[in-house]
Amino acid sequence: MSDPAISLDRARASELGLVARFFKATELDTRLLGMIGALVIIWLAFQFLTGGLVNGQFLTPRNLWNLSVQTSSIAVMATGMVLIIVTRNIDLSVGSVLGFVGMVMGVTQAEILPKLIGFEQPFTWVIALGLGIVVGALIGGFQGFVIAFLGVPAFIVTLGGLLVWRGAAWWVTSGRTVAPMDSTFRLMGGGPEGSIGATWSWVVGIVACLAIVGMIVNGRRQRKRFNFPRRPVWAEAFMAAIACFLVLGAVSIANHYYWPIGIVRKYAEANNITIPDGGLFIPHGIAIPVLIAVATGIIMTFVTTRTRFGRYVFAMGGNPEAADLAGINTRWVTMKIFIIMGILCAIAGAISTARLNAATNAQGTLDELMTIAAAVIGGTSLAGGVGTIAGAMIGALLMQSLNSGMVMLGLETPLQNIVVGIVLVVAVWLDTIYRRRTA
Repeated sequence: MSDPAISLDRARASELGLVARFFKATELDTRLLGMIGALVIIWLAFQFLTGGLVNGQFLTPRNLWNLSVQTSSIAVMATGMVLIIVTRNIDLSVGSVLGFVGMVMGVTQAEILPKLIGFEQPFTWVIALGLGIVVGALIGGFQGFVIAFLGVPAFIVTLGGLLVWRGAAWWVTSGRTVAPMDSTFRLMGGGPEGSIGATWSWVVGIVACLAIVGMIVNGRRQRKRFNFPRRPVWAEAFMAAIACFLVLGAVSIANHYYWPIGIVRKYAEANNITIPDGGLFIPHGIAIPVLIAVATGIIMTFVTTRTRFGRYVFAMGGNPEAADLAGINTRWVTMKIFIIMGILCAIAGAISTARLNAATNAQGTLDELMTIAAAVIGGTSLAGGVGTIAGAMIGALLMQSLNSGMVMLGLETPLQNIVVGIVLVVAVWLDTIYRRRTA
């Protein structure tokens, strides 16, 4: 005997057009799909402008690999910015916090620990990273306390933080650049050594595909268990195939970017390897900062969609008064959000510092703009209550793609900032129109 709810759902679906039935069956997020479409258009445009669709330089393995590494730190912070904006707050201090925490980690491993335990010790990177995360959490907790318990608007608190922590970063070393970083710590920045190579990249890709299939199968079982409408089998298979294609395609691109010839020669000399006549090609594989960003995205997605805390966050954003009346400790939840944001700034600061192999006072400058823009472009509504982690990470990739493409075209920095500002305004405008039509 068929379920009445499922029969009614199928009857309604039969009244829709072909495209509408496809979207209903696959349950694709149209906003997310539109953003991916915009990203593809941007990539094709820059590919054409940098030498033509065939010979362009934008869609080369080298540039796409670098693009993924450059996006990592912003993507990490954007996942936390989603929670903050969803609750109708804002954090203008993330770039300065990144710079300050990066400087603390840099000074710790380059100047303090060498005097105590020596340079290049096995636990140097652990101590530096751990201290950075603690400092980031304390900064986030302090700002969250002032916002939640003292009632100072988040805009004012974090605007003050933008100035305070940028000045504090300068004060730590009186404006000096601190270098070099511990060699193990530097792995978090990418590069030939900061990548996992071809074999492990394929292993990660295959495991990711198995996980995707497993989640789809488990989701289907859960829907059946609770008598919820299920997607058609073809739709499930289609979603799994597309996701696995994208994952394995990304792995393939990463494995087609080879080490520079100079590094290959040094590696061959150090390991007594004879370079063949055709050359020695060593793939980079997936960069470690990209794995960090992806892992952060997975954890934050789980937090927002599978935990009570995540439900509280979106409840507060949808209707703060109702959430308060329902017994949610909105002040404590707000403070937790800013603690999480501080920790994510520390992780992003570690990636940035490791990538530069130095801690500088310019680190994180204007990253607050990029992070907020990534979250908003990714579908997080400034009105609160709406946002996705995946959307914010794709938004970060879109923003970095714009920057990378404009640099390749030789556009000056002021013009780049103009374009980013226009894109942000247009994204908010489109979000306003979307909310009016779906209200």
